[in-house]
Amino acid sequence: MPTLVGTLLNHRYRLDAKIGAGGMSTVYRAFDQTLERPVAIKLLHREIAADSAQLERFRREARAVARLSHPHVVTVIDAGEDDGRPYIVFEHVEGETLKQRIQRLGRLPVAEAVAYAIEIASALGAAHQCNIVHRDVKPQNVLIDAEGSAKVTDFGIARSLEEEGLTADGRVLGTTDYVSPEQALGHQVTAQSDLYSLGVVLYEMLTGEVPFRGENQVAVAMKHVREELPDVRARRPEVAAILAAVVERATAKDLRRRYSSDEQLTADLEDALAIETARAGAVSGEATAVLRTLPRHARRRLPLRLRHPGWLAGAVVLAVALAAGVAVELGRQAQRGTGTSGAGRLPALRGVSLAQDAAKDFDPLGDGAEHPDQTSAVLDRDPNTSWSTEIYRGGVINKSGVGIYVDARPGVHATVMQVKTDQPGWTAEVYADGQGPPQSLDGWTRVSPSRDVTENRGYFRLAAGNRRFRYYLLWITKLPPSGQARISEIYLLRPR
Repeated sequence: MPTLVGTLLNHRYRLDAKIGAGGMSTVYRAFDQTLERPVAIKLLHREIAADSAQLERFRREARAVARLSHPHVVTVIDAGEDDGRPYIVFEHVEGETLKQRIQRLGRLPVAEAVAYAIEIASALGAAHQCNIVHRDVKPQNVLIDAEGSAKVTDFGIARSLEEEGLTADGRVLGTTDYVSPEQALGHQVTAQSDLYSLGVVLYEMLTGEVPFRGENQVAVAMKHVREELPDVRARRPEVAAILAAVVERATAKDLRRRYSSDEQLTADLEDALAIETARAGAVSGEATAVLRTLPRHARRRLPLRLRHPGWLAGAVVLAVALAAGVAVELGRQAQRGTGTSGAGRLPALRGVSLAQDAAKDFDPLGDGAEHPDQTSAVLDRDPNTSWSTEIYRGGVINKSGVGIYVDARPGVHATVMQVKTDQPGWTAEVYADGQGPPQSLDGWTRVSPSRDVTENRGYFRLAAGNRRFRYYLLWITKLPPSGQARISEIYLLRPR
């Protein structure tokens, strides 16, 4: 194919260099001789232009992106046709693609990865408000400009939700490394499909690699349908629990569990950025710019020196005020409960404050007592103290189980129980009751499946509908080889 470099389109746009090519079009760096500025031009292949359906797709991209005006979307400047070759003119973004950045650096700094995810989610949100689904969200379609800001491009397979008949039913569009399960199966594609792909992009930014490999694209696509993404914290342990939960929810196979809107995803990403920044103590690069745009609820999670750079000037006054209020605050805490400091942060959830005497042992099938003198340790917010089961020889409980429960007076709709332990390797499930506490296990309502706690922190998701329960029982059914389970902290989390 002869090169078109040097060609002048419509006596205005000079094609200077080819910078990319795909099945439908070729992208050139060009120069706008009228306005004397560099631009990028996507030129439709001549053989594709002869196909009326493909031509309509190309024109639809121009119309779709032209409707978007957003700082993180590459701007459409012009569109036209020259000698039977349709083209679209975009702003020229000097920099690299996000894919190139990941290939060059490997795993991105955690805060930077979250900042880029926020910017991409913001761009997709603008498209979704116009009823446009991108359908091919991947790091190759995200440009990082000279200032380090992310810009989403290539709406080449974008489709307006208001249009019908331009894409054949059952056809899988998009790159399979990032394809949503429903898209891989040829089902209806919605804005949630873009959010799934963004979750995979975030996973790659954090780990430096895509979650699935396969012999071919179909094999990879089927893994997105059938397999859960590998645990991001297994590949990068320093990632905070809240961020891992965001990745998990964004890439949920079940649409009922996946984020239903860009706003929900963005809010959780903003909280995650603030928490990751607080943990690191400082950030650099694009995360610094995004931090300035965080809403108040997220900024409250930042250290004072990052929220207010001039905070040192008032530090002495603040210290005096805090010292004066310590006794009062301690008194308040004693009255209202132990607080929720130390609870893992999960999207859209908050901790439940429990009274320090709200934990009780539960041993209805044995002698009726299971170290009752230690129960307050699970609510004292001190990881160095713990409640433990008795020691059972060989790690085998000589009954169906033993447990400890908390009293969430007067009742709460908890959706997660978080447990901390310094001796993992045991198995448990959670029961609840609104009246009790029942004297036998038969009186409780089971609200979680059995789970093996293999790490120092375990999460039990509670399926209690919208019911409020007062008592929540952790029922231990299997012990580690030591013959004893130890629990240092128990938290209940409820929807915000």
